[in-house]
Amino acid sequence: MSLNNVLENKVILVTGGTGSFGQKFTEIVLKECNPKAVRIFSRGELLQLQMQQKFNDDGRLRFFIGDVRDEDRISRAMNGVDIVVHAAALKQVPTSEYNPLEAVKTNINGAVNVIDAAIDNNVERVINISTDKAVQPVNLYGATKLVAEKLFTQGNAYTGMRRTRFGSVRYGNVVGSRGSVIPLFLEQKKQGKITITDERMTRFWITIEQGVRFVIDCIGRLRRGETFVPKIPSMKIATLAGVIAPDIEREIIGIRPGEKLNEMLISREEAVHACEFDDYYLIAPEHPFWKEDYTRGSKSLPENFTYTSDNNDKWLTEEALKKIIDAN
Repeated sequence: MSLNNVLENKVILVTGGTGSFGQKFTEIVLKECNPKAVRIFSRGELLQLQMQQKFNDDGRLRFFIGDVRDEDRISRAMNGVDIVVHAAALKQVPTSEYNPLEAVKTNINGAVNVIDAAIDNNVERVINISTDKAVQPVNLYGATKLVAEKLFTQGNAYTGMRRTRFGSVRYGNVVGSRGSVIPLFLEQKKQGKITITDERMTRFWITIEQGVRFVIDCIGRLRRGETFVPKIPSMKIATLAGVIAPDIEREIIGIRPGEKLNEMLISREEAVHACEFDDYYLIAPEHPFWKEDYTRGSKSLPENFTYTSDNNDKWLTEEALKKIIDAN
């Protein structure tokens, strides 16, 4: 299914729409997908003003001040909406650890509000943006995103005869996004020293454009309750630091609380009810209350399969990373 067919003449709502993902999503959708309208739902009036000035598309772009914690406001914003992309979240690991109840209110209670509002407004499709940190989580942020994934999968049990269907997209670190390690390294480079937690550490990497296009594809693929995982490359953090600042002093500071040496996108337990396609994996609901054929055209995964950033068969080369950084 082409991008245009998925979103053409649709009213789309993006929660957290002023973030890195929301801005790139809006750019691509307005240019390529001919939507009827794109509604940006977020808390920041300044960011909304800046985004409005950047895109200058008053005919199709709309801005709603609101918080996903506010059930009435998100429900009003969804009135007449066909597609919801749920990108709103508290995403910083230390912030969530220090403000745990706030993380729960936004990432879990906010997910409940989005699900309820989508059902009540007869929204057609809802995609939740998740993270590799939701897999066997070791920090509160990951734990809240795990709960959100489960809610969006089993939220389909509440739709009954309505057309609303829910699913999630799960991927790794976004190159150059706000709060990612690349902007940190670029800033540290100016100071003359790079801090690295552990030279063995690996991470999955995806560009913001790749992430957006994958999400749009998954909106078209969505049946009911799936979690979609793209096949993306890994890279050692030490290698990344070497590309950004090859001749800069390095300080090894040790793994921080709530951090993993390697990240995981599919666990061994999930692999039992997952399957493989050419460019992505699909994790089917473990406890579905509806009948869907998720495996058509797919391959089954081998016994004891896991998808981790250190056992990946795709690795980001230094040359490819340089191109990505230059493009951003």
